[in-house]
Amino acid sequence: MKLGFDNQKYLTTQSEQIKRRIAQFGGKLYLEFGGKLFDDFHASRVLPGFEPNSKIRMLQQLKEDVEIVIAINAADIVKNKVRGDLGITYDDDVLRLIDIFRSLDLYVGSVVLTRYHGQAAADAFLKRLASLGIRCYRHYPIAGYPSDVAHIVSDEGLGKNDYIETSHSLVVVTAPGPGSGKMATCLSQLYHDHKRGVTAGYAKFETFPIWNLPLKHPVNLAYEAATADLDDVNMIDPFHLEAYGKTAVNYNRDVEIFPVLSAIFQQIQGSSPYRSPTDMGVNMAGYCIMDDDVCCDASRQEILRRYYTACVERAQGKGGDDPVRRLELVMQQGGVTPAICPAVSAALLKAETTHAPAGAMVLADGRIVTGKTSDTLGAASALLLNALKAVGGIDDHFELISAQVLEPICRLKTQYLGHKNPRLHTDEVLMALTISALTNPLAEMAQQQLPKLRGCDAHFSVILSDVDEKLFRRLGVNVSCEPQYETKGLYHK
Repeated sequence: MKLGFDNQKYLTTQSEQIKRRIAQFGGKLYLEFGGKLFDDFHASRVLPGFEPNSKIRMLQQLKEDVEIVIAINAADIVKNKVRGDLGITYDDDVLRLIDIFRSLDLYVGSVVLTRYHGQAAADAFLKRLASLGIRCYRHYPIAGYPSDVAHIVSDEGLGKNDYIETSHSLVVVTAPGPGSGKMATCLSQLYHDHKRGVTAGYAKFETFPIWNLPLKHPVNLAYEAATADLDDVNMIDPFHLEAYGKTAVNYNRDVEIFPVLSAIFQQIQGSSPYRSPTDMGVNMAGYCIMDDDVCCDASRQEILRRYYTACVERAQGKGGDDPVRRLELVMQQGGVTPAICPAVSAALLKAETTHAPAGAMVLADGRIVTGKTSDTLGAASALLLNALKAVGGIDDHFELISAQVLEPICRLKTQYLGHKNPRLHTDEVLMALTISALTNPLAEMAQQQLPKLRGCDAHFSVILSDVDEKLFRRLGVNVSCEPQYETKGLYHK
């Protein structure tokens, strides 16, 4: 795949920028970390060359200075809020995050429960954390937040919150998801530090939108596409334009809250260190794009995938019309149509000619392979095997998995496991391929090609099963589907 982003430059320049910001505030900085600290696959898709764990690697370079505080909204514990990408609750994700940070030799100082007001489920979680030896703090709802500045910056506002004891110069405040109270946690710490005579500052780390790219740059439009269900809108930062006479891109929520933040800074510290919301950020990603055309093309593909995802979610009853309409507008602004992805037309043509579900994949060298539905293989499984043959240089007429292996598995599914569909899913195909590799060298060769599918685009004429979609994503294949089911039944699982 062509690269458009210099990842090593990013690691270096981002670390240096954060060090400068720490020094600006006398050696103590609370850094609100938005988005994903690791596994940022959106960034790796729209900025080819960006490694999904770049941000955590950057923090590892600063690990002697870093302390991590994890914020979780007590209300999210009460309602068992679930991370859609992982399928686990926010409170379980806190434990997962702690384990990951510790495995990377990063110090996790504490967990803070925000908007806490004695909820039983929150108390149970606090007790659980305490039994695991994790320091816990409570932050309370503040009447009038965020507009009543006088009340917020008082002993009855931020002053009521527990003071989080920290020991490092860079305190990274992160969370399982949005709405967890990261910014309020940072402001609370600034208030308490100021009362204690400790000099400290606040900054924000958000990868998108990239402030020094044009407003309608495809990379920034891809961020709008990714947040179409959140009502986030990219906009020119009016405060930055007024202060410096230069355009910078931010998003609506930061622009709307900035006057309040500025007033809070003035109340706490006597003056605001920032003249615009863009000033608060430390993101250097825009300086590390080395091929703008590559990033633009990748971002347009991402916009198209987000559109298909929204259409599928609408068909499944998981989403409504509004995200689809917003994505249609983003597509129009970015010049995006299904024609930019050759896999779309190839999959639809294969489905039309075979009168059955089909799929297509664009390989790294630009070749297009297809897969059709058969008696033993679904379209996704057939496409996976055909793609492995193509990238491995294995002639199409060679058999990777013999009928002697396939047929008993199909029989097991229908006769003994109660499945109506005998066709193999992709995970079952890979297991069969592994078994065949014991006696078939071509199957072993095909299996070794799996890493070469990472970054390829695939499209299907019908909605994939959860099993197939998850496996393709695990392989790093970018998947999209037409918003229609294979059958006309009412229940699809």
